[in-house]
Order: sequence, then structure tokens, then C-alpha cells
Amino acid sequence: MYQPPQFRSEDPAIAAELMRSHPFASLISTDDTGFPFVTHLPLHLEEREGRFVLLGHCAKPNPHWRYLQARPEALATFMGPHAYLSPGVYPDRQRVPTWNYLAVHCKVRARLVDEPLAKDRLLKKLIGDHEPAYAEQWRSLGEEFAHKMLAGIVGFELEVVQWSCKLKLNQHRPEAHARMREGYAVGTPDQQALAAWVQRLGMAPEGGGQR
Repeated sequence: MYQPPQFRSEDPAIAAELMRSHPFASLISTDDTGFPFVTHLPLHLEEREGRFVLLGHCAKPNPHWRYLQARPEALATFMGPHAYLSPGVYPDRQRVPTWNYLAVHCKVRARLVDEPLAKDRLLKKLIGDHEPAYAEQWRSLGEEFAHKMLAGIVGFELEVVQWSCKLKLNQHRPEAHARMREGYAVGTPDQQALAAWVQRLGMAPEGGGQR
């Protein structure tokens, strides 16, 4: 993605935090004609010896796993909080609106996971992310039912070979930071999340006000 230097974050802890707090990703590769093909899905992040690995699965009728088998390189994108920014935050009128957002893009290399026990382990990690209590119900459903469900999906491990993290928060417009944070702090959940990031990055400490 386009990365102006003022928005780039090279901190892997921030990238990991965004991927874990916003795990519903877009997995993008190409179909057999070369046209982009996208699957929207939750991904589980693991850190292995300093490397990111993403775990996920798709329905067996979804052709995406076949595309990954044929062409393992793909792109996984994560969108964090995002919101409109009014030019009203500036002290003068010759300004334009923009959109602020946090995002992580990962270039990945896919490996399919189709062995039942391996798929079961993968599913339990996703369950652990979103509803740990369901693990007991899953175990109680019986081996026959579990095998039937597992047969209907294809899992995959996505080794992250390169990642890019973008924190677009109007960093290059310090004259707007205080009013931007104040406006976002009383807005939607996404706006409130952006306000917290503005404060976290030291752009406009809470209570700082406009000077």
C-alpha cells in the first residue's frame, strides 16, 4: 500500500496488536484467469521465532484454497478503526476533509492444512480467540459430527514474508491534533478508538487543548 513516511509504523508490536484486535481480514490472491479473488475471513495470529504466521480456513466449495495451492503467494489485509475527519478541526478555512485509518498489509506464502487433526487444532485456536467456552461444546459434538464438519473446510497457514503497518492520523498537521482528538473522543466507537491512538502516540495529550 501507499506509505508516506509520516504514517509508517515499523513496530511489530503495533502491527500484531492491530491484527489481533481486528482479526477479520481480506485474503487476496488471483484466480486461474489472473483476476484478483478475495475471501473475507477471521485469521489467528501466531508469532514464531520472530515471524508472523496467520491461520485460517475456508469452505471446501470456495475455490480460493485451490488458487492458494496453485499460487501460494497472497496478500492479507487488516483494517483497524477508521473515520472521516472534517476540515473544521483546522484553525483556518482553506482545508479539505480526509479519512483517517489504521491498517496492516501482509504479503504471505500459503501452505494448505487438510489433515483432520491439524484442522481441528487450527479451529481450536480460532475458537480460543472468539469464544473459548465453545471449545467444550465442540468436543461434545461427537467424533462423527466433527469429522463431517472438518471435511467441509480447508485450513491454511499463511507465513508472513513481509508486512506493512500504516497509522494515518494526520500526523503532518499538528495544528489540528487537539481538536481532532477532542472531536473523535465523543464520536462513534471507531472515532473514540482513533482518539485513543492520537493520545497514545503523543500527538494530543488528553486535556492539552488547542494552543
